[in-house]
Amino acid sequence: MACVRSIGSLTSVTRSPRDIPLSAGIVVSSCSVLPIKGSSFTGSPVSLPRVQPSSRTALRPWKPVPITMMVKPTLQFIQGTDEMTIPDVKLTRSRDGSNGMALFSFDQPSVFDSSGEVGEITGLYMIDEEGVIQSTDVNARFINGKPEGIVAKHVMRTPKEWDRFMRFMERYSDQNGLQFVKK
Repeated sequence: MACVRSIGSLTSVTRSPRDIPLSAGIVVSSCSVLPIKGSSFTGSPVSLPRVQPSSRTALRPWKPVPITMMVKPTLQFIQGTDEMTIPDVKLTRSRDGSNGMALFSFDQPSVFDSSGEVGEITGLYMIDEEGVIQSTDVNARFINGKPEGIVAKHVMRTPKEWDRFMRFMERYSDQNGLQFVKK
């Protein structure tokens, strides 16, 4: 970023605001005017046009590079707390492919160990680099008054939702060593 230093009729261009001495009285950057303490300058703010980057040669034109953030695919019952137990997942889909359902069965999930300390179970959150898929159809199984497992159902009403879910499951299964078995 280039900065312009202006004192009276003296104007110079520097590469960084750090290159301008403190005795200059004022530092003007491409987006703001910062007065230096002890300056007698009382003029009005100055706005400068943005400095364009130097043109690239025809051999190497500048192209923006997309940045992909890799997020470990995970399941959560309480937002911010990853579920460590790997579920058994059963998928069903309509014959025409317009909708489907996934049934997650967790035996002795780790959320039971920390749910009292961290918070309440508010749903099943499937998190990956594309975002979050949420299902609120979550039920606990109890045996003799003690929590034994959790069953969560996720319904996909459109082919787009099905495709998004399958992309998540592919990432999650790769991360956790799950295999697809067709019946």
